[in-house]
Amino acid sequence: MDATVLSLVLDLSGVFVFALAGALAAVRARFDVIGLVVVAMVSSIGGGLVRDVLLGTEPPLALQDWKYLAVPTAAAGLAWWLHPRLARLRRSVRVADAFGLGFFSVSGTATALAAGLAPPSACLLGVLTGVGGGVIRDVLLREVPLVLSDGQFYALAALAGALLVAVTWHLQVYGLVAAGAGVALVVALRLLTLRLRWQLPVPADRRPGRPERAGRSGRARPRRQRPRRPRT
Repeated sequence: MDATVLSLVLDLSGVFVFALAGALAAVRARFDVIGLVVVAMVSSIGGGLVRDVLLGTEPPLALQDWKYLAVPTAAAGLAWWLHPRLARLRRSVRVADAFGLGFFSVSGTATALAAGLAPPSACLLGVLTGVGGGVIRDVLLREVPLVLSDGQFYALAALAGALLVAVTWHLQVYGLVAAGAGVALVVALRLLTLRLRWQLPVPADRRPGRPERAGRSGRARPRRQRPRRPRT
């Protein structure tokens, strides 16, 4: 398959699943139909817009080809129709988001490499392409973006797929199989961390239910209480 066609297929696949994830998240947040379409649209093409702006593509691909607007609209309609049958919307959002992360991180890296960027820069742009749509979606839903707060290897999963694309591109074996392997790697890592609840380290004082700080004797130090002022 030609590299341009492959990038288009990956892009539109990422647009569809990211739009589906955004629409389901909007349903869970009790948005109306207009809000659902808006969230689906901007979350699905946001990562590609960031990539194209940084690469200097004028105008961005999402504004050149009508498919980039038709696909998220169709995904929003599908989510509106199917959401009563989805018992666990949060799980559906996470699964669709994992696939969108895989498609966009692979296509973003390959597009950057085709534009002549060095592999480290291309991998960084691939990660930005993968996480960009999810960041915009979470901001619209007034939530902390997953890439900043989830702690479950969100950006690292995208980076793993980007590195695989960069290696296969350097070895001149990048194609449909390599792209599929990159997407599968990102999705597998993301879903595996969700399943096993792996967490990246966080500052100790942010962990819920942190025990009292122990003194030298091993016993918890009691909290100091301020003396109450006598009433006058």
